[in-house]
Amino acid sequence: MRRYFLFVLFLNSAALLAQYQFSGEVSQINAGNTIYLSLVEDYRKSSRIYLNQIVKKTQVDSLGHFQFEGNNLPKENRIYRIHLDGCTNTSEDNHFLGQCNNSKSVLFIANNLDTVQFPTSFEDQSLCTIVSTNPKSEALLQVEFLKDEMVFDFMEYPGETSKNLNSKKWFATLQDFGKSAEEPLVELFIYDFLSDKRNETYTHYLQDVSANSYYEGLLNRLQSIYPEAGFTLEYAAEIATGQQLANFNSPKTWDLKYLLILALILSLLANVYFITKQKLNVRTAKKSMRQKLTPQEQKIVDHILQEKSNKEIATALFVSHSTVKTHINNLYKKLEVSSREEIVALFKK
Repeated sequence: MRRYFLFVLFLNSAALLAQYQFSGEVSQINAGNTIYLSLVEDYRKSSRIYLNQIVKKTQVDSLGHFQFEGNNLPKENRIYRIHLDGCTNTSEDNHFLGQCNNSKSVLFIANNLDTVQFPTSFEDQSLCTIVSTNPKSEALLQVEFLKDEMVFDFMEYPGETSKNLNSKKWFATLQDFGKSAEEPLVELFIYDFLSDKRNETYTHYLQDVSANSYYEGLLNRLQSIYPEAGFTLEYAAEIATGQQLANFNSPKTWDLKYLLILALILSLLANVYFITKQKLNVRTAKKSMRQKLTPQEQKIVDHILQEKSNKEIATALFVSHSTVKTHINNLYKKLEVSSREEIVALFKK
């Protein structure tokens, strides 16, 4: 009881600091392995790891602990992923294309003020239990459990009649769960699964989206809570396209064609919005990083981007070779990097 009280006190005190703290435990065999924190803004990119989603990385310590903390995440709820790199192969390309079977990850909902912990479960499993100051954090884990039950139902009775009945049952079950969570991000996560063209649910989705008022209701909830978010615009374009595809062969062929064109234009605008926002975020991040540096450190960064050696930088700035080394070491600390290559990657990406 005392340990529980202390943990609750820790959660509340962390929240008062107005910053996030995401921490947890994994098996000690992962000591020294890299673990990543990703921000999943695009719900269509929640199924696997994407390099451009990563916002922070750290290492598992000798006892199996890890921690992320800071004050740079969105104030509103977003979907995040913590991902443990358990690959023996150090090639990031292979790993992030999903070719490493030893890696673990968990999706959760949080914001910049949350404290979230991932303790090992009673079966000593890691990244499958969540304790959080945010009551929405573990909802995505519960969705995964429901999806597993759904898959079992489909596999147990694979006939066409059973498939149709199960589709109707599970669409209603998952959508009802999403609404009861009172968090549209949970509903978007479910929508991504049910409307995925790669899944057997897609055929039923096209029937459902044209007849079920649920989708318009979700759009209203998104516009109410996340009116400026890119995923709200993306969702609006997608359901409009889905509705027109479902009804494309109706008598109002010409009207549907015009509406389909409009939906496709909206989808294109959504993509343009995401790309533009991504570029603005990169420029803002670069500007923020530069503001942390002294004028002399900024000059050294510029010379590093020109691929100049320490000796060449010293000559250009009329300082000693050791002074340049000191400035570069300070850059490593401020930018949280460990090599010149990482500095180049930060400012040229």
